[in-house]
Amino acid sequence: MNYQFSNNVPASDEDPVGNILKVAGDPKVISFAGGLPAPELFPVEALKQATNDVFDESGRQALQYSIAAGDPKLREQIAQRMNRSGIKCDIDNIIITTGSQQSIDLTAKIFVNPGDTVIVEQPTYLCALDVFRSYGAHIVGVPMDDDGMQMDALEQAVQANPNTKFIYTIPSFQNPTGRTMPADRRQKMIEIAEKYNVMILEDDPYGAIRFAGDDVAPVKTFEHDERVIYMSTFSKILAPGLRIGWIVAEKTLVKKFILMKQTVDVHSDNLTQHIIAKYMAENDIDAHIAKIKAVYRKREGIMMAAIEKYFPKDAHYSHPEGGLFIWVEVPGVDTQTLFNTCIEHDVAFVPGEPFYADQVIPGTFRLNYSNMQEDQIVTGIERLGNAIKETIAQSVEV
Repeated sequence: MNYQFSNNVPASDEDPVGNILKVAGDPKVISFAGGLPAPELFPVEALKQATNDVFDESGRQALQYSIAAGDPKLREQIAQRMNRSGIKCDIDNIIITTGSQQSIDLTAKIFVNPGDTVIVEQPTYLCALDVFRSYGAHIVGVPMDDDGMQMDALEQAVQANPNTKFIYTIPSFQNPTGRTMPADRRQKMIEIAEKYNVMILEDDPYGAIRFAGDDVAPVKTFEHDERVIYMSTFSKILAPGLRIGWIVAEKTLVKKFILMKQTVDVHSDNLTQHIIAKYMAENDIDAHIAKIKAVYRKREGIMMAAIEKYFPKDAHYSHPEGGLFIWVEVPGVDTQTLFNTCIEHDVAFVPGEPFYADQVIPGTFRLNYSNMQEDQIVTGIERLGNAIKETIAQSVEV
């Protein structure tokens, strides 16, 4: 059968990231590849109790169809958290989504026509790039330094692309670099967006997981005219399998999100929304997040110490104050060759290439510290350091 696919479907069935994760899934391989939260921190018993309470108190309602905007109780709880973070909103500013990935997809669906420009950090979340490409976007990457997206380069990119629909940013503990944009750059981003009349999509899945340094207010708190679409998720602060995220936006815009979401899945899982709302009513989620931060702080510290001990001195790496990732740059190394050598050493990472919209920087890769026990972190980084040195030696011999 000769299928007549739409232009949205990739021509190739190759899944390089999936192939990497499949190799990294070998039990003997210590994998720093997945962006996975620590499963031992999932509040299984508390969620089990919340689930039982939902079935006892409102089972029929939870199992029925619901509204696309999402459960009002859950949206009210999210609104309270958002207001505490400085984002002024009520439940009519909020729509529940099926994870962050749907939030990105709905935003692209609403704003992007084929050929429109989306500006991103360089590098950025690889699955967001896949979404933007699926809608035919022209993606422009803006270089970063240790403080995130460079604002002079951002303004140049917006000037050069007058059809820019929005700027996509992960300002706190960015995926993949772990970097955080300081307040002055967030303010400047708003000024640029206002000057050139473009939207901002602020992706904030990691912001609550700060374990060092001072909090930085969300980009949305700096706006004057509601041009920032803020999105977050329960995946990193509760459990990713729940697949519940949310968007905060101007109320007229939320109505458009609701209409578009109805064409996709009618509404996000109603039972799961009720369970999360009940969990938050019965438990202190901030106390739970504090436990996550304590564990991740320890694991990040162990990984950083091991990197300093085992990596070559010319390796560069980020110093995250939260989130899940460390970004590494090893000058003069071919990333795929390094990955292959690492697999021989039974250790894995995610190569940097898929995170770039264009102009890939070789020798880059992402490490995850949240989903690995402390002793394995040290062993894995030692293996990785040996693989880097072996790869460098082989390239010199050639």
